[in-house]
Amino acid sequence: MEMNNRNRQVTFFFLSLCMYGAICNSIQYSVPEERKTGSLVANVLKDLKVDVKNLSARRARLVSKSSKQYFQLDPHSGNMILKDRIDREALCAQNDHCVLLSEIVLEDPLKLYRIEVQIEDVNDNSPKFSKDQFIFEIPEQTHINTVFPLERAQDSDKGKNTVQNYTLSPNKYFRLDVQSHSDGTKYADLVLEKPLDREVEAKLFLILSAADGGIPHKTGTAQIIIDVLDTNDNAPLFNKSVYQEKLMENSPLGTLVTRVEARDKDIGSNAEITYSFSQVPENVQRSFRLNKNTGELTISGIIDYEENTNYEMNIRATDGGGLSAYCKVIVEIEDENDNAPEITITSITSPLPEDSPPDTVVALFSVTDMDSGDSGRTACTTEVNLPFVLKPTENNYYQLVTQQPLDREQASEYNITITATDRGSPRLTSTRILHVEVSDVNDNPPVFEKTFYEMQLRENNIPGLLISFVHAVDLDTAQNAKVTYSLLPGKVNDGPTSSYISINSETGNLYAIRSLDYEEVKDFQVTVRAVDSGSPPLSSEVPIRVQVVDENDNAPFILYPLQNGTSPSNDLVPRGAETGYLVTKVVAVDRDSAQNSWLSYQLLKATEPGLFTVGAQNGEVTTLRPVSNRDSFKQNLMVVVRDNGHPPQSTSATLRILLVDGFSDPYLKSVALPKEETAEEEDPSLTMYLIICLAAISSIFLISVVAFIVIKLQKREKFTGTYNSGANFPVGPDSQENSADPGAGSLSQAYNYEVCLAGGSLNSEFRFLRPLFPVFSVEPPNTQLNPRSSNDSEGVPSHAGESQHGVQARASLSEDAAPRSGAPGCIVNQATGANINCSQNDWLTYQ
Repeated sequence: MEMNNRNRQVTFFFLSLCMYGAICNSIQYSVPEERKTGSLVANVLKDLKVDVKNLSARRARLVSKSSKQYFQLDPHSGNMILKDRIDREALCAQNDHCVLLSEIVLEDPLKLYRIEVQIEDVNDNSPKFSKDQFIFEIPEQTHINTVFPLERAQDSDKGKNTVQNYTLSPNKYFRLDVQSHSDGTKYADLVLEKPLDREVEAKLFLILSAADGGIPHKTGTAQIIIDVLDTNDNAPLFNKSVYQEKLMENSPLGTLVTRVEARDKDIGSNAEITYSFSQVPENVQRSFRLNKNTGELTISGIIDYEENTNYEMNIRATDGGGLSAYCKVIVEIEDENDNAPEITITSITSPLPEDSPPDTVVALFSVTDMDSGDSGRTACTTEVNLPFVLKPTENNYYQLVTQQPLDREQASEYNITITATDRGSPRLTSTRILHVEVSDVNDNPPVFEKTFYEMQLRENNIPGLLISFVHAVDLDTAQNAKVTYSLLPGKVNDGPTSSYISINSETGNLYAIRSLDYEEVKDFQVTVRAVDSGSPPLSSEVPIRVQVVDENDNAPFILYPLQNGTSPSNDLVPRGAETGYLVTKVVAVDRDSAQNSWLSYQLLKATEPGLFTVGAQNGEVTTLRPVSNRDSFKQNLMVVVRDNGHPPQSTSATLRILLVDGFSDPYLKSVALPKEETAEEEDPSLTMYLIICLAAISSIFLISVVAFIVIKLQKREKFTGTYNSGANFPVGPDSQENSADPGAGSLSQAYNYEVCLAGGSLNSEFRFLRPLFPVFSVEPPNTQLNPRSSNDSEGVPSHAGESQHGVQARASLSEDAAPRSGAPGCIVNQATGANINCSQNDWLTYQ
């Protein structure tokens, strides 16, 4: 019954819309009831004026307006097929028109077609009376032509298949008067044609037959039993023949609808009237109750306007003598706003790509309200501040479309609340939540945690050592967020970057491919690229600087004096040197950096430990005390140069110092440094100082070697010519004393030294070379050599000439005799040409 009422309401709703012009075109089909499932109802292509391809492309769907889907649409053929067997009587009950309403929805663009399927009745039900027997108590002397209403036979079929005729078995007292109601239904009255006589015949048995108009005809029968009563000549009489009342739906139980009243002129039991329903359908008996004594009609069930808009019922009043009178009660039901709007989702798109353009249809739904009037008019809204908006379409359909760009990284899903409100009083509201997920597109490149990475790696590392890692985050999801890492091509010391470092493409771990040497590579820079797996892939890059941390893996290297495996060079110190006299300077460098290259000097071993000291920071060898005649002629020093690394590394240098006599030039005297200078701290730029010293000493060394070789060759040629002519080396007047000891009894060996000084040099800048050749004294002293010596001395050029061309001097010293004051020898400053501590008697040879 609920289904029947709903179908009637839907029909009424669409008829109302059509009257107002909302729906003017509809497609009508018909199908007989009880057809098999899968039967073809119709092909809609011609009526929709589309072809099969367009029908499928526009996502055609058949939407039923009832709670059950009886039809389905094949979008590939356009056939409308019966989905389930239809029973017209169960679907529409006794309604004249049984129509199933559906809509065909076409998208892109949106188009709606109303489909009306008329359910045709077939004669599948026989007429049926509510009882097998009907008993009538009729008093005798009842007037002829008295009409006795008979209960109408019920036939669930409609049209010609319903009851079309009534017949009565032959008798001499009664006939049937068959008539039609306003709705076309047939009913029969029993009409008395001949007065009854109880004494002749007290009870009559008649057969009432009802036949429908179907093919083949179907009939139903009931027995009529007539009891003839004693005379009661006054029947009850209603004060109204028709009662019309209005009743609000959902009225509470027990509400009084109306009160019928009948009167009887008889007295006694013949005047006692009882009320009862006569020929009323089941829904009336379920919804109303009649007090048989008072005639009050009250509510006994739920009154729903959407099920029935009016009720008609016949009420019979019977007196104690069996006479009856009839009246009709018509109850009009008034609608109230008791139905909230109903939201029906037709389609929804989820997940929705985040790059969907504006006006993309997210959902399609309809809103219906079963109430009438303003109570059935609805309005639909949604939440504000959402990237979606509602667009109403025809026939109470709404589209939920996008109005702003979507960003999954800000909102990955939306719960959209749709609110439908009617215009009744009070207004009723219903909501529906649509869950829409936003699918990801690759619109975010990977982003590194830092814009620049600095990493450190100790030198002498193990190949394959993990240096550090980089990490990039992609705000996308799934494959779009999967990041792979790679190194961009580059060079490190003219070699490819890939030969120094590698990266794990999945984790971003950076590994050293080979062992690095800080002295070769102090740092290098590479670029890492992070690429996601989206389509198209997005990437970002980050520079990485790898600093090689120095380790103390290099021992100090002695630049001066050279430690090349040959006999060490000799440094000359005058016997008159005072405390603090600068003898020489040990110069060393360390290839390491920072504190690993900070060098300290220490005197490890000395011939006379108390005579010399070494500056711990600068490597300067100075005297601790004045040099005396008692000190040994040859002094050997071992200086250790140690760096500041952990563990420290060291190198030793061996120095040979010769203590000589005869230095009188004031420039060779000890230079006393001011206390302010001695108290100054070391130059903080020690490393730069060492580099400059290394470059300067290397250049001077190369120039000295070349000059030494040239001079060596020239002297050897001259010496060879002199020796071949039988001339002896010239000596000074004291050559007998200085060259040979008369009482020695053996030959003494003499050496020839070259001393070269630059102009303005101090004591620390003397350089003594090894003797060029030995001098043997085999003859006694000859005073005849003195004039030659004197002549030679007279031919000595002035100091001015010496400053331009340089001077070489040779001195003959006895190897086995310690140098003393007045010993032959001469030191000449090559840069200025000035002779230092060189008297006329000391010159042996001047070139």
